[in-house]
Amino acid sequence: MKTSVVNSAAKKSASAAFPVEGVGLGLRRALMGPLSAAPSVPIDFLEVAPENWIPMGGSLGKQFRAFSERFPMVTHGLSLSLGGPSALDMTLVKSIKQFLQEHKVRCYTEHLSYCSDHGQLYDLMPIPFTEEAVHYVAARIRTVQDVLEQRIGIEHVSYYAAPQQEMAEIDFINAVLEEADCGLLLDVNNAYVNGINHGYDPYDFIAALPAERIMYVHVAGHYDEAEDLKVDTHGSDVIDPVWGLLEFAYEKFGALPTLLERDFNIPPLPQLFAETGQIVQRQVHAGRVAGQRAGRQYD
Repeated sequence: MKTSVVNSAAKKSASAAFPVEGVGLGLRRALMGPLSAAPSVPIDFLEVAPENWIPMGGSLGKQFRAFSERFPMVTHGLSLSLGGPSALDMTLVKSIKQFLQEHKVRCYTEHLSYCSDHGQLYDLMPIPFTEEAVHYVAARIRTVQDVLEQRIGIEHVSYYAAPQQEMAEIDFINAVLEEADCGLLLDVNNAYVNGINHGYDPYDFIAALPAERIMYVHVAGHYDEAEDLKVDTHGSDVIDPVWGLLEFAYEKFGALPTLLERDFNIPPLPQLFAETGQIVQRQVHAGRVAGQRAGRQYD
């Protein structure tokens, strides 16, 4: 299995502060066989949900280690329930810490949501946008960071109801980032979906995020339930308006490391790599624009 390197222009525009650079792909078990057999893999880093791989051994463990030894890896948690009413699952946090160390994972991110209440809810529920919730979730993030001994990133989630919304979503997210002193996983599809579902401009939302806290970016497809209702599914191709929003993020923040999420309806590798190739093209363009503005020349 061979790792590809993205165009140097995009690499030159990346900041050393990012845990990874280039183009990433969410590693799903259905992809392990095709990726292992592929003569080349035009991907720079992989992302996994640690809960799906802890514990792990036998032939699956060997397969996974083959990937973690060849690709830089990041993790995106599913079940820590940072905003939930129940106590944090410290056993899980400690298992994640061991997983990060064992596989030399570059960073750990989680959803700014909750998914448990004396039991797993199996969905990402919206946290009320209140000052009390800011203090509550920020304290829990700091606890996780203390145990992991590293800064984590939080992802602003897609949501379909806004209970007890006393402040705007962007103000809530920025307040949590500041009080927790944590990083941000920017999801441009979530910004697009939420913008339509809740009636705000996703461009304004992205422009108001703190550049210095962005770790990397997610891009994905969604389902059109109705003209004014989009559902974040990660089960279809990225649409043009979301690509446009990603380009805007690059214009605002530079050619950020970007990962394609695809959870089901996974197409054959050529089609999947065509989408990651679109990310490369946009990163290269952003790098060239940044270089021209700075008076540099790229090959």
